[in-house]
Amino acid sequence: MINLEKMGAAAQTATLEMSRANTDIKNVALQAIADGLVSSEKDILTANKRDAEAGRRHGLSNALIDRLTLTSKSLLGMAADVRSIAALPDPIGETFDERVLPNGLRLRRQRVPIGVLGVIYESRPNVTIDVSALAVKTGNAALLRGGSETIHSNLALVQIVQRALQQANLPQSVVQFIADTDRKYVSELLRLHDFVEMIIPRGGNSLHRFCRENSSIPVLTGGIGVCHLYVDTSADLAAALPVIENAKVQRPSVCNALDTLLINRSVATELLPQVVARLGHLGVTFRAEPRTISALQGTTRNLVESKVIPAGPDDFDTEWLSLVLSLKVVDDLDEAIDHIGTHGTSHSDGILTETDSHAQRFVNEVDAAAVYVNASTRFTDGAQFGLGAEVAVSTQRLHARGPMGLPELTTYKWVVRGDYTTRS
Repeated sequence: MINLEKMGAAAQTATLEMSRANTDIKNVALQAIADGLVSSEKDILTANKRDAEAGRRHGLSNALIDRLTLTSKSLLGMAADVRSIAALPDPIGETFDERVLPNGLRLRRQRVPIGVLGVIYESRPNVTIDVSALAVKTGNAALLRGGSETIHSNLALVQIVQRALQQANLPQSVVQFIADTDRKYVSELLRLHDFVEMIIPRGGNSLHRFCRENSSIPVLTGGIGVCHLYVDTSADLAAALPVIENAKVQRPSVCNALDTLLINRSVATELLPQVVARLGHLGVTFRAEPRTISALQGTTRNLVESKVIPAGPDDFDTEWLSLVLSLKVVDDLDEAIDHIGTHGTSHSDGILTETDSHAQRFVNEVDAAAVYVNASTRFTDGAQFGLGAEVAVSTQRLHARGPMGLPELTTYKWVVRGDYTTRS
């Protein structure tokens, strides 16, 4: 039996000890994590292979298998991200909004850790390292609960993290893993309000909904991405095609991959056949509304019949996480913005255009954590944004939005200095 209250108390104590650790000590731990990912490659990949094989036996989709699979290349990338975090400035102790009041009081705000983070995640074992590294750098502690489909990978990775903490003379309880796949521990974690300051779920809609409805702790949700690109009437179509391909195909199983392509009617008959041909040969299938199907008339029939089917009632609200792309022809920018407002999830949406006023309207009116002009949505990522890594991609308005890096894992305190000052 796992005692979550005991783990929570240990994590809370660890945050006090981390408040005494300077940046150099925290960076020693981070470098040790990165070194451990490289030196323990064989053990990690063996554990990960065990998870992948079990997933296939239990009928996990190819998208989920892709998300949980680690490789030598991905481990090197994870290690590089950890080293990037070590190289970033330490936000803890940073001061801002300094001022002197008329009564002589000197005020400032100072960044401090949030405290203990409860992170519940599915499928992607790299989250174990991302969260651990960000927590170490910001002086937070983390209680991790990964999915049953990655239990062996996560255990191997947490062992590396805790060994690195020990090497830096930091408490291993800075990062703890709930090493039991019984779902009752998710419910217990959501009620651990005496110890945990924030819950961060990373997974599907059902996990996010469960956390929001059952947690007595503030929940920061995000990562559900029904992502759009709108091809405007003035777009450079030759340049647009590679962006559309990258957004959809480069890694289709992640939250910032393209789900819906909106195309202005003035360029639809020229661009749509190229999109279907180019992406269709890469394995993409399409869900199209009637105007799109009409615009495809005259395209090679065999390709269209095998790749394009009429869109269902829920297809424009679906995060595909696979090689499926919804297609819709729209009259103008207004209709594109309205569609995104109705069907988007405030994650990542973009416009391809040569008209500056249209780009500015799109940026101003589309409600998303990341809004793109002439770029792939695949960049919504902590490492790609220069944050080193991310603990999640928040689609909320409070307390953070978009990829959550180091500053987003801090809060602040007011520091007030006087000269034995009293209030009159």
